[in-house]
Amino acid sequence: MRNITFMVIAATFLTACTQKEEISLVREFEKHKPFHKNLSKTEKVQLYNLAGETRALLVATYLYTQTSHKKDERDEVFIIGIYAEDGTGNDDFTKSEYALTLNGQPPKKIQKLNYKDIRLKDISFVTEWGSYYLMTFSHVESKSFDLVFESKNYARGTLHFAKVAKYVLTQKAD
Repeated sequence: MRNITFMVIAATFLTACTQKEEISLVREFEKHKPFHKNLSKTEKVQLYNLAGETRALLVATYLYTQTSHKKDERDEVFIIGIYAEDGTGNDDFTKSEYALTLNGQPPKKIQKLNYKDIRLKDISFVTEWGSYYLMTFSHVESKSFDLVFESKNYARGTLHFAKVAKYVLTQKAD
């Protein structure tokens, strides 16, 4: 009888503690949910010189949100972070040696952001030495598309984005 009573008390104690911890974890997750959501829509590419050294780093976060409208014709909007080893592109992307295109089209609008901008709060990889831009591209009909980062002096890198979860596009029926 004592064993059964002890086991019931121990189980009750453990269950109560677990629920409090679980509630705490859920609250913490909810607090950082926008960050994790944006992280899932973030891609990174590096451009290298002939010696294999990184010369430029671009981190792009796609700011797309699902909508219930059948005919969604909103522009494609990204937050772009650039760090160039030689400093080019860090001050004014439009005057730098780098180019960024979405399915071959240049951005319609480029707005430079301060690294303390509130829009960067939930974006990963934000540092003081990077340059950040809000870039708007023309609407793309397809569910997946490529953002190409090119340099006159180095190679090019391609980032693959999708309006739906990427596994939906690659899933094959058996």
